Amino acid sequence: MAQQRHVTMHDVARRAGVSVKTVSNVVNDYQFVRDSTRNKVLAAIDELGYSVNMTAKNLRQGHSNIIGLSIPDPRMPYFAELSAYVMEEARARGKHVIFNPSGGDRQAELDVLHSSISSLTDGLIFSPLHLNTTDAADIKVDYPLVIIGEHLRLDTYDRVLTENTTGIYNATTRLIELGCQRIAIIGVHEWETTYGSSPYRLKGYRKALADAGLPNDPALEIPAIIWYQPDGAAAVARMLDDGIRPDGLVCMNDLLAVGAMQELAKRGIRIPQDVKVFGFDDSTDSQYLSPSLSSVNPNLKEVARMSVKLLCDRIEGRVPEEAGPNGFAEVVVPSKLMERESSAPDR
Repeated sequence: MAQQRHVTMHDVARRAGVSVKTVSNVVNDYQFVRDSTRNKVLAAIDELGYSVNMTAKNLRQGHSNIIGLSIPDPRMPYFAELSAYVMEEARARGKHVIFNPSGGDRQAELDVLHSSISSLTDGLIFSPLHLNTTDAADIKVDYPLVIIGEHLRLDTYDRVLTENTTGIYNATTRLIELGCQRIAIIGVHEWETTYGSSPYRLKGYRKALADAGLPNDPALEIPAIIWYQPDGAAAVARMLDDGIRPDGLVCMNDLLAVGAMQELAKRGIRIPQDVKVFGFDDSTDSQYLSPSLSSVNPNLKEVARMSVKLLCDRIEGRVPEEAGPNGFAEVVVPSKLMERESSAPDR
């Protein structure tokens, strides 16, 4: 069977009865083409199945209408939801998204920043876990970059922050208001580090205890390096086996909370009667657990909207209206407590 010949712009011009230049003008959305001519060209494109060479078009126009998104782990509900919202916001602005997950490794995060993929995109939305301000010299890039997160505090790029500290502070404070006096937190890292969100969420927990006049008991700060369901269950099992019996539990994400709640149920510990539980992320699954999970909603839709907005401003040569005196934006997206059955008041 003969291989089908690739349809060219010349083929379209012949079918429409116009010049190649006219076809080029239509493909590149030039304004000054009569509607009747434009319609003839578009009809010929449809009939022949002509595909625009986007690489060549992008080289001529100087941009690709493609933005990059780098997240550590697309399997986690937090990052999966963030990615979906970024795609939605980008699509509304006529942009496409290329994913380049970092895998949660410092060198991989640096590789993402300097990857050849960056040459295909107009800019990058970057959510790192391991890089921090000490890596500033290795982070310099010559394309628009928006950073999501608190620990990479560089004042030379636009940044969008979630309320990690405030969110956990509010959840812990709410448990105290509900009568909890011995509150544990699940998800602490065992070494001094600025890795990810853990130190910021731990800070919020400690501050809530201090503001309420409750002691900070290190035994109630339960480690869980990986934030998945099995790690939450294992952390609670260790806690209970060590004789630690809190009346409130703050988990650093919803996956940890799911595992924690399962282990509590296995041990015959009732939620919320014996222990009240809060998660973080307000993932869709949290609403369908039994009991349903109270959680901190970080408002990822707004995080995505602001990230895409700031990036598009930079791509289009504008200084964002959110920029501070240094010329760069630092936007803090407020969180919200979503109270459900796992933290219900005592009757």
